[in-house]
Amino acid sequence: MKLLHVITSLRTGGAEKLMVDLLPMLRDLGNDVELLLFDGVRTEFMEQIERSGIKIHISRVGGSVYNPKNIIYLRNIINQFDVVHTHNTAPQIFAAMAKTFIGGNNIKLVTTEHNTTNRRRNKPYLKFIDRWMYSKYTKVICISNQAENNLRRYLNDDSSKICTIFNGVDISQFSSYNRINEARNEDDGCIFVTMVAAFREQKDQQTLIRAFSLLPANFKLQLVGGGDIGLIEKSKDLVKQLKLSNRVDFMGIRTDIPTILYASDIIVLSSHYEGLSLSSLEGMASGRPFVASDVDGLHEIVDGYGLLFPHEDAQSLADILLKLSIDKAYSDRIAAKCQERAKQFDITVMAQKYNCIYKKLFDNEL
Repeated sequence: MKLLHVITSLRTGGAEKLMVDLLPMLRDLGNDVELLLFDGVRTEFMEQIERSGIKIHISRVGGSVYNPKNIIYLRNIINQFDVVHTHNTAPQIFAAMAKTFIGGNNIKLVTTEHNTTNRRRNKPYLKFIDRWMYSKYTKVICISNQAENNLRRYLNDDSSKICTIFNGVDISQFSSYNRINEARNEDDGCIFVTMVAAFREQKDQQTLIRAFSLLPANFKLQLVGGGDIGLIEKSKDLVKQLKLSNRVDFMGIRTDIPTILYASDIIVLSSHYEGLSLSSLEGMASGRPFVASDVDGLHEIVDGYGLLFPHEDAQSLADILLKLSIDKAYSDRIAAKCQERAKQFDITVMAQKYNCIYKKLFDNEL
């Protein structure tokens, strides 16, 4: 079976990391797998995929990923494949258009919904476009139950074409890892708290920063991720305003996430909403207590395992972090429960479920 995955770029993000881990697994299950990008900026993710032997197609039309010339580029490629699987808005809409223009009835379109909501759903006039777009897809895979419920409600669609397959992470990267304490002294009394997330509108680094203004000086915060320069500067301004400059480290984009997580004491993900965050699963798999905002996309994964704090409630978050730092037995119990939960989301399970859908499409059973 010839599979083509289409995504805007391989810049830092959960969907992008998914390509790195998932595509080689799909190939190893017996498929001919390739990847198409609208934005070909070179990144560590791209280099990892190249090293794995996956062929990458890069659009050279230039400009925004929403450049309509990408439709023509897609049209000239997708009819070479049995299944085309899209991620993110521009690939979703352009693949639907490309299939329409070439009359590609034999091409099976699949897409993944990576979030519980998006900005398009707040604009009623775009709803008819979304309905048309999703109608061109044979299968729509949501990454969490809440993402599926929200999409069905938005589209008023109760058909079997929409389903849920939980995102997964490579648990083996974390489960056998030894604790690494690079550039820190175990006896210095510091509590290292880490959040791994790009600076985007859906993330909420600022609540975590505010929580640190309510914590003792031995608490140190590591913010890992790139993203929107404006949001990064806004967070840096808040750090200066709260006089936390010597306690908050903006670490930027890193490729050694397992090392950073294992050198931390507590992992946090503060968000406004999520789909099914891969960084949350990595945090839970790391053997550290995991704390998250009580919002869609995090509640169903973390509740009963890690710890949840009310959305944008810096005081509640600070109280949880303080308790974890004081009560080691409690912290260890939470960490163990998180690690067990993460094992349920191993990426090998996800790959097998994706492959099952592809086979049914190829055999015209869906």
